[in-house]
Amino acid sequence: MTSDPDWQTDILGADFEACAFQAAGADGIERTATLVRHLQPGRGPARAVLFLHGWSDYFFNAELAEFWTGRGFQFFAIDMHNHGRSLRPDAPGGYVADLADYDAEITAAFRIIGSLRPEGADPPSVTLMGHSTGGLIAALWASRHPGLASQLILDSPWLEMHGSPAVRRATRTVVGPLARFRPESVIRLPERAFYWRSISSAAEGEWSLDDKYRPPHAFPVRAGWLSAVLAGQARVARGLKIEIPILVMISGASANGMFWKESMRSTDAVLDVNMIALRALGLGRTVTLERIDGALHDVFLSAPRVRKDAYARLARWIQAYVLDDGRAE
Repeated sequence: MTSDPDWQTDILGADFEACAFQAAGADGIERTATLVRHLQPGRGPARAVLFLHGWSDYFFNAELAEFWTGRGFQFFAIDMHNHGRSLRPDAPGGYVADLADYDAEITAAFRIIGSLRPEGADPPSVTLMGHSTGGLIAALWASRHPGLASQLILDSPWLEMHGSPAVRRATRTVVGPLARFRPESVIRLPERAFYWRSISSAAEGEWSLDDKYRPPHAFPVRAGWLSAVLAGQARVARGLKIEIPILVMISGASANGMFWKESMRSTDAVLDVNMIALRALGLGRTVTLERIDGALHDVFLSAPRVRKDAYARLARWIQAYVLDDGRAE
């Protein structure tokens, strides 16, 4: 990993900087990731938050960064390898064979954040936040690396497949052999862009998305990647025993199907929120579940009035579990 990150002005504008870095996993392979930070002159290093995006996605939500820095946090986001700013032309977009392959770059990001403190100051307390597949990755990382993150916030984490655990087990049985022998083979699934349609300003949403970093139909689903997700979900189903406080935020309802329907403007059109709620209970000892009526799959990309509700609930939890965490200032 580069010891002295080279920060450059980010694609989000002058208020953001990014640095690419490499981290070697347990397999010895070095992978490139990109750390993004929101600049906040004059703010102290006491607390920070690190955000992990979902699959086939990248960090673009400047409003989320401003929420955190407005409350005195340093804000960072990581575009994980094979995603967003970290995409490389010789690598398949979104692909990973084992979700633990992200561990090295997340741990490296924590080290970079800690290195930015003034000389003699303690490293900041870091809250880890993840969306969708990034939420699954964040939960698994926190369970494998106790003592590094101070709190865990999950925005519609992909903790379980639709319907029931039986769906996951059946899918794993079918995908397993292909993942072992041809892990990068593409699984042909119906293409749907309903969620993209609900958020992109190029369709019916309000968010400006770069299709190079976040393709409307997502990256191809590959056998090895799907097998890695299913294995991660199986670990969640067995219980993770995470000790730090956890907040899980989900929509009040899901909408699924092969055709667009108007309810997809105000529901999770990607995941089964009831299964997420069920699996959330097994993440750790202190879990808060917030259901946000009218929310999309990414709660913080929902309609303005819904986001206002979500941010108010998040602020209330921060006050209780982060700012008033029982430790001396």
